[in-house]
Amino acid sequence: MRIAVTYENGNIFQHFGHTAHFKIYDVVDGEIINEQIVNTLGSGHGALAGFLSGNNVNVLICGGIGDGAKMALKDAGIQLYGGVSGNTDEAVKSLISGKLNYNPFVKCSHHEHGHSCGNNSCGEDKHGCGGN
Repeated sequence: MRIAVTYENGNIFQHFGHTAHFKIYDVVDGEIINEQIVNTLGSGHGALAGFLSGNNVNVLICGGIGDGAKMALKDAGIQLYGGVSGNTDEAVKSLISGKLNYNPFVKCSHHEHGHSCGNNSCGEDKHGCGGN
């Protein structure tokens, strides 16, 4: 299994569409066998699902994420665990052990009038989340 996590300074970046890096973990038999930080090379909302698919990612852990990105991930066959915050390594370990606390209904709707990132700050005050 290959797991990607939106990444910033060791923690889960809270706005999927603006993430500059993913931390990607290769997991075999419940053990992390490899991890790497990859640059998204400026890919935005629409291109990130293709970026992940091109890197053979099966699972994504992130904070806030919009409906369009959720659909693109679904179309790419990538399982989503959104509404997660905290340390990336701990989140992956929690997922592997079946104990990850996530929000299956996470919605990041900054393109609309309100803004909600699954009870998480998206790190950008211009969206009204209060920043990190």
